Amino acid sequence: MNTAFTWPRRGVYLLTPDEADTGRLLARLEPLLALRPALLQYRNKTAGPALRLGQARALQARCVAHGVPLVVNDDWRLALEIGAAGAHLGEHDGALAQARGQAPGLWLGASCYDDLERARAAVAAGADYVAFGAFFPSGTKPLARRAGPHLLQAARTLGRPVVAIGGITPDNARGLVDAGADLLAVIGGVFDAPEPANALRAFQRAFEHTDTETTNE
Repeated sequence: MNTAFTWPRRGVYLLTPDEADTGRLLARLEPLLALRPALLQYRNKTAGPALRLGQARALQARCVAHGVPLVVNDDWRLALEIGAAGAHLGEHDGALAQARGQAPGLWLGASCYDDLERARAAVAAGADYVAFGAFFPSGTKPLARRAGPHLLQAARTLGRPVVAIGGITPDNARGLVDAGADLLAVIGGVFDAPEPANALRAFQRAFEHTDTETTNE
């Protein structure tokens, strides 16, 4: 696991939108990074290798400046190259065990969709967190497999942070936190909002009651 950052106990896991203009991407992210999301994931499904490298490097610099760990989607080698905190791997992104063997210093996350057994296998292979979803209809992945909130509580027995993703809004976020999500992964819920910074604050408030309850126990 990456030791340059302390793993965030809980919070908003912000994912970048597909954006070809690096300057515009950074401008959109700057006020959000200032609000200190728990993690930022660089995700751009439309970018070629050169653009991905340039954007990832630029984002890493801004994340370091704000103290926000950066995770690279799909590509643990790129994460290593730019000095990111971690990488997130889906079912078509190569063997997690291979990534763990060759990148022992990275945080590695695994997409587990609606499958608890896949999460168990990912943890056994070295995953530092497991992600489930989509929990609600998603504009980013309209055909994504649907997961039920019961998976979040069941996954807590695995001893790794649990991430919820897919169609999450400020209105439904708290229910997922109550069900067991440590982190809420969001794209459109923030970037498609009229005021993205206000939307991010609303997501962060979904954790306030549970954080207070944990502190008072």
